[in-house]
Amino acid sequence: MCGRTACSLGADCLRRACAYRDRGGRQRQPEWIRAERYRPSYNKGPQSSGPVLLSRRHLQQDADSSERVLMDMRWGLVPSWFKKDDPSKMQFNTSNCRSDTMLKKSSYKGALLEGKRCVVLADGFYEWQQHSGGKQPYFIYFPQTEDAVAEGKEGDEEWRGWRLLTMAGIFDCWEPPAGGETLYTYTIITVDASKDVSFIHHRQCWALALTVLSPRMPAILDGDEAIRKWLDFAEVPTQEAIKLIQPTENIVFHPVSTFVNSVRNNAPECLAPIELGAKKEVKATPSNKVMLSWLKNSDWEGSPQKKENDLPRWTSQFVHSPSPKKTSAGILQQWLRKEGEPAAKKHKA
Repeated sequence: MCGRTACSLGADCLRRACAYRDRGGRQRQPEWIRAERYRPSYNKGPQSSGPVLLSRRHLQQDADSSERVLMDMRWGLVPSWFKKDDPSKMQFNTSNCRSDTMLKKSSYKGALLEGKRCVVLADGFYEWQQHSGGKQPYFIYFPQTEDAVAEGKEGDEEWRGWRLLTMAGIFDCWEPPAGGETLYTYTIITVDASKDVSFIHHRQCWALALTVLSPRMPAILDGDEAIRKWLDFAEVPTQEAIKLIQPTENIVFHPVSTFVNSVRNNAPECLAPIELGAKKEVKATPSNKVMLSWLKNSDWEGSPQKKENDLPRWTSQFVHSPSPKKTSAGILQQWLRKEGEPAAKKHKA
């Protein structure tokens, strides 16, 4: 499943990071709709708002269906047919939608058949690994290149910063029975976990004979062609689009502090890498140098920020065998280290 994400880019950088080529091959950036409502966060949970991409034709009937816009929507789909006056009165959780039942469940089927497909944007998402002593969180994201530490400028041809994780979603529009503003909400589609994410889900504590069955992960759209097909509902019918919903192995991850366990905590500590079972700060190895730079140098307007001397130097509360080496932790550290004083509420040690 996917129950917690991070999206720390400011509104303008997020728009630039979502640059694409339209049907005519021209480089475009999606227009923000109600950008003032967007709030970056290192720790987003269900019922909070988050950024999504969708086709402009959902908002403007004569628009090119390949044209994209950015919107801030609430996480947790409220079906258009919901009759009560308060969405919080829904009796079921719609933050995630299983791919194998989304065309059967009334909450999602109507919206999906109407082409209400969106792409949920994030730096990455969090997953927890069960241990006899509790749960160890991990941060999961696309592999990053050394270029990801560069901010780039407004006039740059291509975005050179962090590569956003792009997750397939379904959205819907709910109108209060008594009248009022339309509420846009979304759900993240989930699939069977890939081998690497299954490592996190399937960590077994043999003494307690604990196992996790049927692990799930977000349906990740890897590459702009997959994003184009998912969003362009006028050109790509539902049955063809859902063929894109598959597990991916093109992800990396690293353990993070249990600081992220509380959704109230919103600071770079949430996704900064730690060394499990160690009594020392994370080493600047080749695999995590880029992350160290990000932690040190990120400086984007509107993004939650943190002083360098406040960066985490914690160890995990769990002592066990190391996690797999599949990580771009160094890139993330470099990225976050560009940051100054946080706009979001700081963690007080």
